[in-house]
Amino acid sequence: MQIHEIRADYDQKSIVVYQAYSPAIADPAVAAQRFVPPFSTNRMTWIKPSFLWMMERSNWGRKPGQERVLAVRITREGWETALSQAVLTGFERGVYRDRADWEAQIKHATVNVQWDPERTLTGASRDTRSIQVGLSRHIIQRFVDEWVTEITDLTPRVRKISDLRAQGRNDKASALLPGESVYPLPPGLARRLYRIA
Repeated sequence: MQIHEIRADYDQKSIVVYQAYSPAIADPAVAAQRFVPPFSTNRMTWIKPSFLWMMERSNWGRKPGQERVLAVRITREGWETALSQAVLTGFERGVYRDRADWEAQIKHATVNVQWDPERTLTGASRDTRSIQVGLSRHIIQRFVDEWVTEITDLTPRVRKISDLRAQGRNDKASALLPGESVYPLPPGLARRLYRIA
């Protein structure tokens, strides 16, 4: 059975999730310490607590439109509110009664969850699965107005880690990674997100 883990930088009240945007969206967000136009609340936005999975997704901030990597600190209350409304992007036996149950839920989902292979510093897949959470336009305003407490531009740090990787200096690169540990997921939320043995 696959191991599902939410590894994150968190404290008693907040958790850091990562997003990557163009400078046109990132600069105003960092300046305002909240998401402001041209950030759109009319489309789904994905948040990811795993730094290395975000690096895989954005190619270390080199993909067009994902050049700026942001660490977005949100309340744990908001994070768990999102997870409490989550529906998996694919049918999972043991989470849903049957495929019809999943189809009915996904049709009206305000939050989507997808699990992907966690990554190592070098980009290799790990056995554990890492979560990404999609916030639909029906809940994203709460993310913007209520949950976000701080937005930090990590792009310089990302560039430095990437350069160290390219030089084969993985020990020094690892030392710059954000500290992450397994998030203590309440059992009721866990049952929504993956099959429990």
